[in-house]
This record gives sequence, structure tokens and C-alpha cells, in this order.
Amino acid sequence: GTGTVNGSGQATLTISTLAVGSHSITAEYGGDANYNGSTSSILSQTVTNSNTTTTIVSNNNPSTYGGSVTFTATVTNSGAVTEGTVTFKEGTTVLAGPTTLDGSGQASFSTSSLNGGSHIIVAEYSGSGSFAPSGGSVTQVVNKANTTTSVSSDINPSTFGQPVTLTAMVTNGGGTPTGTVTFKDGITTIGTGTVNGSGQATLTISTLAVGSHSITAEYGGDGNYNGSTSSALSQTVNKANTTTN
Repeated sequence: GTGTVNGSGQATLTISTLAVGSHSITAEYGGDANYNGSTSSILSQTVTNSNTTTTIVSNNNPSTYGGSVTFTATVTNSGAVTEGTVTFKEGTTVLAGPTTLDGSGQASFSTSSLNGGSHIIVAEYSGSGSFAPSGGSVTQVVNKANTTTSVSSDINPSTFGQPVTLTAMVTNGGGTPTGTVTFKDGITTIGTGTVNGSGQATLTISTLAVGSHSITAEYGGDGNYNGSTSSALSQTVNKANTTTN
């Protein structure tokens, strides 16, 4: 650029487009009718990366297991930074990215696979030729999802001594819960079963006494699902027939 020498013998130039790095700046005076021109010695001007700030927010916090959460990172300097990429991580695990910043200096990703519990989600801005890297984090809480448990019998009424298979079904609107189910007759535990890939747990029992039994199935929950208890099933056990000779 150029500048006009003022009454104090000074000329100035204001510039904001110097790239990051070291620059050898000289000033060359062109002279006039009375004075010869001259050139200054070299000024070493260093331009460093401009600092940035990265923030990250969640659109659904706390969320419920299986629900969608969108994380949005915003990178700023004096205004929006639109150069570079953002990588989303939990610990050392990359969740998404690198994702290129948009015209608003933002990058985002959505997920529905976070397990129940507390998660520290980090957005790492990579930096660019003009802007320094930076990072931000948010603590995302994922609550357990609710479940519904029901219980059924394959033989009802049954006969004393006859094996009866009780089946508990644990359901949720999305995935399949894991864990165990406790089967009870009133307040008495009569056995347990492991929930399989279809959300079922079974117990086969042949020791129920003659009479009416109030059978319930209690699902204990797991890391992602809350426990639940079925309504009572009335299981009737009739006396067994005999033959006398």
C-alpha cells in the first residue's frame, strides 16, 4: 500500500490482510522536487494465528435413551469463523467429523446411540491458516428409558404337579432391554429368568400348590432401561385326579 507524507514527515498504512507468518516490511520514500528518495531498513512483522472460541450446545439435555440429540458447535473470533473443521468426541472416541464449518461458523451432528448416564461431549476446532485451534465441551445426561412388563401362563388353569411355563415380556418403544426378571407369587419369589433378545424371560414351575396364585413379573432394569412390574396374573391350580384300585 501507499501513504502520503504529512507535515510531520510521516506516512501511514493500516492493513489487516497479512497472512500468518513472518513478513519483511520496508518503507520506500519516492522523493520530491527538493528531496531524494530513500528506503527504510527491514522491519520483521510477525503475524500469529488469531485466537478462537469454540462452544457446543445440545438441543435435548437431559435426553432419554434411544432419543435423538443434536450437538451444535460454534467457532467465533471477533465474528463467525468459517474456515476449518470440527471433530466431535467423547474421550478419545470420535463420534463425528471432521465436519466443515458452515457460513455461520457452525458444525453439528445428531445421534441416538448414547447409553444411559453422563457423557462429556467435546467439540475440537482444527484451526486454519489464520485461526488458532480451540475446543469446548458439554455434559450430556441420558436418562434411562421406561419399560412395560407383562406376564402370561401357558396353562391356566393347571393341575397340581403339572409344569407351568410363565413368560414375562419386557417392552420399550425402541430397543430391547437386557437383565433379569423375578417371578413372584404374592410376595414370595418363585424364580428368576434372563431377558433374551426378544425381550422375554421364562420360568417353568411345577410346585405351585392347589389354589389361586397371584403371579407377578418384576423386571430389574439395566444400564439403559428402568425396571417395571407386571400386573398380577391369577394362576389357578386344580387338584390332580387319582385312580384307586
